[in-house]
Amino acid sequence: MNQFAKPFAAPRKSLGQNFLQDPNIINKIVAALNVQADEVVLEIGPGRGALTDLMLPLANKLHLVEFDRDLAEYWQSRTSSLENLRVHSADILKFDLSVITASEQNPVKVIGNLPYNISSPVLFHLMGYADQIHSQVVMLQKEVVQRMSASPGGRDYGRLSVMLQQRYHIEYLFTVPPGAFFPPPKVESAIARLTPFAEIPHPVKNAELFGQLVKQAFSQRRKTLRNTLKGTLTEEQMALVGVDAGARAETLTVGEFAALANSAASD
Repeated sequence: MNQFAKPFAAPRKSLGQNFLQDPNIINKIVAALNVQADEVVLEIGPGRGALTDLMLPLANKLHLVEFDRDLAEYWQSRTSSLENLRVHSADILKFDLSVITASEQNPVKVIGNLPYNISSPVLFHLMGYADQIHSQVVMLQKEVVQRMSASPGGRDYGRLSVMLQQRYHIEYLFTVPPGAFFPPPKVESAIARLTPFAEIPHPVKNAELFGQLVKQAFSQRRKTLRNTLKGTLTEEQMALVGVDAGARAETLTVGEFAALANSAASD
């Protein structure tokens, strides 16, 4: 634990706080972001500063978004001596990233140990700013990272897989054991890197419709598309884009979901 952690109170269970304390893991996470001297970084939930203190000397500018008011006040108190530090006391789910990205010439890099109870909503929130983000290195519950990076046909493949893989290249980097945190969580964690596609391989005409269709298709995993997408697409429409109406959602590729959504958008 670094010297700046001493004034802080115990982790708050209500906020899902588990603070990183393993130096080797901390170094690996920061290295995965590969911060260059002219780059701007946004850290979500800096906590006690395990990642923050390593990145401060590296980044041209480091923005922190912290929900815990006490921690936000602490980091704010350090801005007087750190010219490249900016602090935003806010809920990341309600935070408008364009406050940061609009003033920067280049896409921003994002890093964070995301609260596990809101990890999926945070990922979807960030996706709305994908064209303004260079890359994200985030820590999540291991099973969430497995779902994010899963391939069609497996149990882990689902709505989260399709939605994120349509927009990002996703890498499962490494697993983080519970002992790397204080207090140790009851689950294993993992690090993922998400890099927005410069050119989206499977573009969609209507992103909102695409999201609705994917959600609908996975709403009842054991049922076929013929049933789950009834009222949205006919069997003939599915056949026209090469999708079998008798298939289940978990067997479709991202490209096939995009084709279905584009067909629905053309009606």
